[in-house]
Amino acid sequence: MKLKLLVSALMAAGIASAPLALAADDDLGGNPKIPPAAALSDCCTPGDADFPKVGGNLGNQNYSRLKAINKDNIGQLGAVWLNRIEGGINTGTNQSTTVVVDGVIYIESAFGHVYAVDGKTGLTKWKYTQMRGTLTRRGVAVAKDLGLVYTLSNGNWVVALNKDTGAVVWERQHNGWGNLEKVAIVYHDKMLYIGSNDATRNAAVALDATNGDMKWHFWGWPAAGEPFYDTWGGGPQSGASNWMHAAIDPELGLVYWTFGNARGGSSQNGSARPGQNLFADSIVALDMKTGEYKWHFQSIHHDIWDMDNVMAPVLVDIKLHGQGDKGDRGRDRDEDKVRKLLVYGSKPGMYYILDRTDGSAPLGIDEVPVPVDPRQSTYPTQPIPRQGGWYCHGEKCAQPPTGVASQIQSCIVNEPLGGPIPGDPNRAVPNYAQGCLYAAHWDVPVLTAPGHGGGADWNHQSFSQSTKLVYTGFGNVPAAHSLTEASNGLRPPGEYQTGGIVAVDPSTNLVKWKKHMPYELAHGNGILTTRSDLLFIGQPDGNVLALDAKNGDELWRFQTGAAISASPVTYEIEGEQYVAIYAGGTGIPYGDSAPRGDFLWAFKVGGTLPPAATPTPPVIRRPVSGGPVEGSATTPPNTVILARTRSATGVIGATESTAVNGMAPTHLRVPVGTTVTFLNDPRNVNVHCATQFFEGLFNPQLKPGESFQYTFTQKGEFFFNDCFSPRPTGKVEVY
Repeated sequence: MKLKLLVSALMAAGIASAPLALAADDDLGGNPKIPPAAALSDCCTPGDADFPKVGGNLGNQNYSRLKAINKDNIGQLGAVWLNRIEGGINTGTNQSTTVVVDGVIYIESAFGHVYAVDGKTGLTKWKYTQMRGTLTRRGVAVAKDLGLVYTLSNGNWVVALNKDTGAVVWERQHNGWGNLEKVAIVYHDKMLYIGSNDATRNAAVALDATNGDMKWHFWGWPAAGEPFYDTWGGGPQSGASNWMHAAIDPELGLVYWTFGNARGGSSQNGSARPGQNLFADSIVALDMKTGEYKWHFQSIHHDIWDMDNVMAPVLVDIKLHGQGDKGDRGRDRDEDKVRKLLVYGSKPGMYYILDRTDGSAPLGIDEVPVPVDPRQSTYPTQPIPRQGGWYCHGEKCAQPPTGVASQIQSCIVNEPLGGPIPGDPNRAVPNYAQGCLYAAHWDVPVLTAPGHGGGADWNHQSFSQSTKLVYTGFGNVPAAHSLTEASNGLRPPGEYQTGGIVAVDPSTNLVKWKKHMPYELAHGNGILTTRSDLLFIGQPDGNVLALDAKNGDELWRFQTGAAISASPVTYEIEGEQYVAIYAGGTGIPYGDSAPRGDFLWAFKVGGTLPPAATPTPPVIRRPVSGGPVEGSATTPPNTVILARTRSATGVIGATESTAVNGMAPTHLRVPVGTTVTFLNDPRNVNVHCATQFFEGLFNPQLKPGESFQYTFTQKGEFFFNDCFSPRPTGKVEVY
C-alpha cells in the first residue's frame, strides 16, 4: 500500500518587502537605507558580509544578498579550510548552526563548548570550555553592539562571553521556567529571548542582555485562574515546550514563539484533557518588551499525535495575488498591498499563512471536520489552509476550491508521494490499521503519514528575496499511534525514512517544485539561499549540496565526513564570498547509524582542499529490535519463531508476544541459498503470519505448531511482520 499526504506537501508563503526586494535586485549598491545585517535592527535585512544570527536575520529567512558564488562558477567551488574543532571526535550530538560576525565564525561543539574561528584562515581564535557537562545546543547569539556572545549550559545557566576573547563576562542561573539549555538564543536591542523545554511547565523568557536579569516570561500552558486554562478541561497539563528560536518584528514590537505538543500524562492520550489545550501546538505573538499576550493561532487542536509545529517561524512581507471570485460581493480587493505575514507550520505537511499583526489568515484557513473518538476527547475540527490563490480580506472570503475542504475526510493510500526513488519507499508497512491525517486512535495502532517525525520539523526554512519562494526540507516517516505505544508513537520497523526539498509559491500557497531525496531532511537540515539563486543544504550522509533555487536541479556536492544537522551560512571577507557548514551529526532520525564528527568547513571559488573520506551512510530503514543472529545459532537452525521474544543468550520467551521484538530472532543472518523456517510456536494460541514487505515474497498464515519454509536466492534485507499484530517485526539478512 502507498501513502500520500492529504494536502499538498508543505504549503508555504512569503515574499520580501518591496524596498528589500528592490535592494536585492540592485545588490544594495549605494542604498544607505538598508542597515547592515549584524545590526539586527529589523526583521528582514538579508545577510551580507555577516550572517549574524541562527536563521540569518530576526525573521529567520536564511537568505544572503551575496552573489559572487553563482551558477557560472559553482563548479569551481571548493574547500579552502577545515577545522576539526574538537580535535577529531566521531561521537556526540551536534545540532548547532554557525553565525558569522566581522569575519569570525562562532560555533558550539557536541560538548557545548563555544569556539571562535577565523573565517578566512580557519584557525581557532579562542575556546570557551563549559564545565557543567555535555549539552546539546542549537546556536549562540552575538550582540555586536555589546561585544558579547551568549551560550547556555546545564543547570539553566545563561553565559555571556567576551566576543573577542571568550572570557566570561557574566553568568546567570534561571531555574523554574523549564530547561533553558538547548534552543538557540535570539538577541535584539539589549534583550535575549530564550526558549525552554522538557519540563512539566515551560516558559518563553526574555532577559536583560547586559546582565542576565529576568525581564519577563510567558508560560506555554496557563495555570488555574489564567486565561485559556479552561481549554484543558481541568485535566493534567504538561508539555508546550519552546523547541526552536523565536522570530522578532521590531517595527510591530512583537516576538513570535512556537510551542510544542500537549502531554498531560501522555502525548497520545487526550482523554483527561478535553478542549483545544492552549498554547500547545500554537504560535503566540507577544510584546517583545513586556511579554504581554497579543494573539495566538493553534495549528493542531487537542494533539494526540505529537504533530506540533516546532519549526522556527519565518517573517515575510508579501503582495498577495489572489485569483478571487468575481461573484464575491463587496470584497475589498487589495492584492497589491504589501502584507506583513508569518509562515508557520511543519509536521502535518502544511503551512499556515498568518498576518503577523493580528494572527488572521489572509489566504484563508478552514476548520474542517475530522474523525472523533469520545474516549480521547478529540476535537471535532482541525484547521486546513486554503490553496490556489484564494484570497480573503476581513470576513469576506472566496470559497475554497472544490474538494480541498473534504480531502481530510478520506485517505488516499494507492498513490506514492512521488519520485522514482530506488525501492519506492513511500509505502505503508503492511498489517497496520491505516488512517488519514488526524485519525483518532485508542487501543489499536493507527498508521498515518507524514508522521510526527515527518513533514518538516526543527530544520531551518529559507525565504529567498530573489526567487520569492519559501524552501524547506521534509520527511516521510509514517507513525502508528495508540495508547499501547510508548513515548509519542511507533515508527514501524522496516519502513523507509526518506524525504526531500520543497519550494512554495507564496502568492498561491502552492508547491512550485518538489525534489525527492534519499534521506529525511526534516531534522536540523537547514536551507540557505543566496541572491544568485543558489540553494545549499546538508544531508545525513555527509554531503552538502548546491541546487538551482528555481527548479531544484543539483549543481554541486561535497563530502564533509559526517552527518549534517545544521544550516549552511555564507559571508564575505576582503571581497571574497565563503560558504561554511558544520558537519557533526545527530541521532535523529537515523540513530547511531548517522556518522558523527566535528568538521567545520569553509568553501570559496578556487578552493582546493579535498573532501573527507566518505563515511558509512545512515541506515534509512527503521531497524528491527535486536542485533544479528547467525542462522546456525538458532534452534532449530535457520528458524524464526513467531510471536516469541529471544534473549541475547538464545532463550525463547515463555509467553506469546506482540512486542516489537516478538520475533525470535528479530534479525536472522544467513548466506544466500538458505532455506529459512518460520514457525508459529505450538504454545501460542493465535494464528500468526510472516508478511514479507515490500517485495511480497511470502505471507503464510500459520496456526499454532505450523511452519513455513522459504529459500532466499538473492542477497539483501527482507523485512516481515505479523498479521495478528503488526508490531512484531523481523528481518532476514541474506549475504
